Amino acid sequence: MAKHRKKLLTVLKLVISIALIYFVITKIDLQKVLDILKRAKLSYLLPALALFILSKVLAAFRLNLYFHQIRVPLSQKSNLELYLLGMFYNLFLPGGIGGDAYKGYLIKKNFDVGTKRVVSVLVLDRLSGLLLLFVYACILALLLNTQAFTDIKWLFLPAVLGSISVFWWVNKRFFNYVLPVFWKSFGLSALVQLAQLISVYFIFKALYLTAGIVPYLFIFLISSIVAVLPLTVGGIGSREVTFFYGATWLSLDENISISISMVFFLITALVSFFGIVYHFKRPNLETLGD
Repeated sequence: MAKHRKKLLTVLKLVISIALIYFVITKIDLQKVLDILKRAKLSYLLPALALFILSKVLAAFRLNLYFHQIRVPLSQKSNLELYLLGMFYNLFLPGGIGGDAYKGYLIKKNFDVGTKRVVSVLVLDRLSGLLLLFVYACILALLLNTQAFTDIKWLFLPAVLGSISVFWWVNKRFFNYVLPVFWKSFGLSALVQLAQLISVYFIFKALYLTAGIVPYLFIFLISSIVAVLPLTVGGIGSREVTFFYGATWLSLDENISISISMVFFLITALVSFFGIVYHFKRPNLETLGD
């Protein structure tokens, strides 16, 4: 029964993804988007790719901080292999076991650690990333020249301080065994999201765009938050819809917005695909000192 429910949920996510992509395509000038993509400058796309890879390496290091706190002394090499495999599963095998679930399964299988703690650090790792997405979004919102935020800009700084304080309290109250790495993980999350923001900046430049980068970066952060919600396959569809409506809301060019979203997705897919190596050759989870 549980297996059928899981398959049904996967089919539903696929249907939602396809429906959202179709909706976006009907709302934009597809030929104009393709023309924008065709003229993309490789000299800017390469640093965009490099910075995305850097962001994922830093994210993997952040996760390994948590693993070490629950006495899982995974080597950085094995952790990177496991992280890349998780990216592949999340994007290319939506009907199978999820990337995070498989990472948790292998950690539990190879190390003497409780399931609750493994699940906890995987969730905390995700929340740490979401926290910095929110923090950067608030900072960029202060820089936006839009009527929508005029009366509430004073809220953004308290929101940043409050969200950090609440997350720190949650860690201290319920997960005190990882509290020693709270600020290290926070710092790595800041670097992860900064690397991705700069990656999007280079995508912006690759498409020969020169002005108005801040609103697009803001939309990117919001779309990254929305993409985490388990409504679609790998965030496909939900990110594009967010880029579309974000551009409409901020009076931007929807075609440019969708073009940025598509290039970022292609970079994500390219990097994630290399995880197929570890699908056929399972990672050998070595420990520090092996």
